[in-house]
Amino acid sequence: MGDNLYKERYSKRGMTEVRPMTAKVGVVPSADGSAIFETGKTKAIAVVRGPRTLHPQHMQNARTGILRVNYGMMPFSVEDRIRPGPNRRSEEISKVAEWALSSVVDLSGFPNTVVDVFIQIPQADAGTRVAGINAAAMALAHAGLPMKEMVSAIGVGKIDKTLVVDLDKYEDSLFHDGEGSTDIPVVMTSRGKEIALLQLDGKISFSEFREVVEMAKKACGDILKVQTRALHEVSGDRLQVTGGDDE
Repeated sequence: MGDNLYKERYSKRGMTEVRPMTAKVGVVPSADGSAIFETGKTKAIAVVRGPRTLHPQHMQNARTGILRVNYGMMPFSVEDRIRPGPNRRSEEISKVAEWALSSVVDLSGFPNTVVDVFIQIPQADAGTRVAGINAAAMALAHAGLPMKEMVSAIGVGKIDKTLVVDLDKYEDSLFHDGEGSTDIPVVMTSRGKEIALLQLDGKISFSEFREVVEMAKKACGDILKVQTRALHEVSGDRLQVTGGDDE
């Protein structure tokens, strides 16, 4: 790219600008909690089941409930059909999403139980793991489960020498082709503005890392507003999120 600067985004967005977002809860009436989160062409649906008694019994925890997360992409979510069933990538994303959500969900009042979160991606244009976490956090709140605060997630990174927020599929391909590029999914808490999860693939200087985390923090604040508005559209009596507001 000439002088190694990514000067203009294909989508015409600013370098710190998130794709257009929409969110809604209660999209699966038969579930205990559900939500959809869309950013650009990426769509994520999350469904919550539970708390319910965990079987087999030897897996139960007498002190707290257990959170399980299952992430998957639908076969036709991308142009090239995905092979159905779990794979290494989906298992890794399931586990990191579980870690991030477990940091804010309080299941101490539900010993010996399990809460299952199912995340499905019907349409993918990069950023599926963070979109899935955003949807799952909303679905857990919609289910009425006690949460210390909300979490919001965004992908940030570096294309050559330029720091960017919310990469789409085209930019993601540049990341994979670019020798000096970096991909960083970030999950932030709403009240404490703390990092609940951060993954880093690539190389980045310490000063660039500090700058891109600040970019992620601002973007997560914008995402939180979208999540909060969607949750406020349903009965507030059902919600037990103690952190995060529209401000």
